[in-house]
Amino acid sequence: MLLVVCQDRSTAEWAARPVHIGPRQWASLILRPLVAGPHNMPVIRNTVEARKDLALTTLAAITHADNPDVAAILKAVSGALRETPEELSFPLAELISQGLGKRPAAQLWRQLMAVDLSFYKSPISEEIRDEGRAEGRVEGRVEGRAEALLIVLEQRGLGIPEETRDRITSCDDPELLRRWLARAVTAPSVEDVFAEQ
Repeated sequence: MLLVVCQDRSTAEWAARPVHIGPRQWASLILRPLVAGPHNMPVIRNTVEARKDLALTTLAAITHADNPDVAAILKAVSGALRETPEELSFPLAELISQGLGKRPAAQLWRQLMAVDLSFYKSPISEEIRDEGRAEGRVEGRVEGRAEALLIVLEQRGLGIPEETRDRITSCDDPELLRRWLARAVTAPSVEDVFAEQ
């Protein structure tokens, strides 16, 4: 059996066409793919319904990735998987993640999985955790360097105009803040800290 999963009706109709195998006049085999698409898959918006058939729920979630109500669909799936044994829930969570591809629904699915990462111990959840850690490290570096820069300027007795303070605290580039901090140690004025070299 060949199962094709499509996220739009026109592709699903194209994929459902019979495939003739063999010479044109003597097709020895006619393959009729089973096509799952938004036109023939249920829209499952509640957890109780989602629990009844996890395989169908998973395919339905993937095929309805562009549905305006995708948030409710994915939330129902997430709720159903939360109460499912790990050996089944992890592969289904990964399948949904892969099936959603780069659609906006994929980001929504990642956010749902990130809500309770103790439940999703899978490669995709590890990736989300790693991204969170990396973002936290960058944010920490940015905040630390901005604070250090302000302290150095204050300790050196250089006046810090409000617009300069805002420029420093709103900067999100750790390397630029590092350069400013290095200049602040010896710069004769605040303006020299920001002068392009």
